[in-house]
Amino acid sequence: MTLHLPDAHGALRAYEPRTEPLALTPGTPFTSRTVFSAAHVVADPYADTTPDSPAAVDWDATLAFRRHLWAHGLGVAEAMDTAQRGMGLDWAGAAELIRRSAAEARATGGRIACGVGTDQLPGAPATLAEVRTAYEEQLAVVEESGARAILMASRALAATARGPEDYLEVYGHLLRQAAEPVILHWLGPMFDPALEGYWGSSDLDAATDTFLDVIAAHPDKVDGIKVSLLDARREIDLRRRLPKGVRCYTGDDFNYPELIAGDDQGFSHALLGIFDPLGPLAAEAVRVLDTGDTDGFRALLDPTVELSRHLFQAPTRFYKTGVVFLAWLAGHQSHFAMVGGLQSARSLPHLARAYELADRLGLFPDPKLAEDRMRTLLHLYGVTP
Repeated sequence: MTLHLPDAHGALRAYEPRTEPLALTPGTPFTSRTVFSAAHVVADPYADTTPDSPAAVDWDATLAFRRHLWAHGLGVAEAMDTAQRGMGLDWAGAAELIRRSAAEARATGGRIACGVGTDQLPGAPATLAEVRTAYEEQLAVVEESGARAILMASRALAATARGPEDYLEVYGHLLRQAAEPVILHWLGPMFDPALEGYWGSSDLDAATDTFLDVIAAHPDKVDGIKVSLLDARREIDLRRRLPKGVRCYTGDDFNYPELIAGDDQGFSHALLGIFDPLGPLAAEAVRVLDTGDTDGFRALLDPTVELSRHLFQAPTRFYKTGVVFLAWLAGHQSHFAMVGGLQSARSLPHLARAYELADRLGLFPDPKLAEDRMRTLLHLYGVTP
């Protein structure tokens, strides 16, 4: 049956949903790339909360989604930006998420890495010592869970640091005491405006030099770096300057196919929010790449870029709304509610376009369910044929 989807100009356009999904099933483990999907959290839709309340999480549905990702061979990057860290999920909720997901990973044999930040600090300016202590507290929780640590960019450090030397001091301190090699995360201000000037400079060349100085001082404690700057050329230049043995995990949700495919001088692994909705298709593409078939990999993954760029369009930090919306349409959760009420962060035309692009890709295991849920949302907004 035809759906009438609104566009950005208020007009309705007819769309014929597909009737069959892509046939994507779990397969063999990856051999050529290490791939993590940053995963969203499922809100408890029956909780009596407000946008300022602590997150109320549906733990069963949240962990079921992680099992879905693991079943297709993807690792889970937990308690990251995609899980609304700092946008609805506070440190208490993140710590519980880390403990529960890490236990589930041990039980299922899944790969997991978890975000370490400083978001337990109050909004008031912090000292460098307080930033270090906050990082240490969270690092201990992740290490005790048995997961790999991802040292995330800190809003508190961005606000407190006077220059590159403060970043070198704080990160050097943390790397020296880390029990296992960590992943360093550089999240650009398009994802979080509070991170403008990270690594001590708004000049990205200068910031890159400081970032590399941190790694060069402790290469044995850095498993890899996760770069989310949405700049393919900069990521390629950066990964070519990494010490031997330090991986680059692309976080570029605009240019991931070419960065993962790589060139004659190297390639990026992946740690991506877009692999939350793309999980099974992304896994299939990586298995094709494992055979050496780069063209086949690109043929599968290149068509997904239009959807990814749509979800991550400015204001980029609200991409989580589209990710959770697609999870609802795909049947991974029973509702379209988000912690902090973030389901309201994208417009109906934006969501309608996300549905259309995902449906064309065959991402919905049950296209009829997705169609029915999209129709329900349209009716809720007052759209009638």
